[in-house]
Amino acid sequence: MHLAYPAVLAALLFCVGLYGVLARRNAILVLMSVELMLNAVNLNLVAFDVWLRDTLHAGQSLTLFVITVAAAEIGIGLAIVLAVYRARGTSDVDRLRDLAEPPAVPDPAQLPAEEAAA
Repeated sequence: MHLAYPAVLAALLFCVGLYGVLARRNAILVLMSVELMLNAVNLNLVAFDVWLRDTLHAGQSLTLFVITVAAAEIGIGLAIVLAVYRARGTSDVDRLRDLAEPPAVPDPAQLPAEEAAA
């Protein structure tokens, strides 16, 4: 089997995932796109492991590690998305700036005299 076939497929999957991350506004779709990108990396790791005929199977071992990290990432990511959805009623990524703390209101006693009078 040629190495070009899985490499081209992985590049296409990665590009579709990158487009999804950059173009989507829904947090769930962004998480799905990140998973697609990680799967493209996994495909490359396994393809190069088979192509190099590694006796330690380092590519497959690293793939299992990436799958484990991806599972933890999706669990934490979904928990954050649910918390945002409960607080705001939307999972729009552009509105996540609204969750920032408001600026602190200064104490009038600490303001200069001309600002305190205004």
